[in-house]
Amino acid sequence: MSKSKPKDPCKVAACRIQTCLKEHDFDEVKCYDVIEEMRQCCLKWHKVSLCCSGIQLDRDYKAEKVAAENERRQKLAGK
Repeated sequence: MSKSKPKDPCKVAACRIQTCLKEHDFDEVKCYDVIEEMRQCCLKWHKVSLCCSGIQLDRDYKAEKVAAENERRQKLAGK
């Protein structure tokens, strides 16, 4: 009788982060939406998901994305 390991509930989100980072030359800011999805998954499943180790549950990636986009716009406007 074989016991299969339960699937990690946040593995799909973790894989999306890897894909996004590769597609955007590891520019974390461009992947904040995907990282935020992972954070939301980890808020729910952090006690059972190994993929959640290292995710800062108190960090708001959407707010950081908005701030980074605003900063980028200001730099472009100042040129």
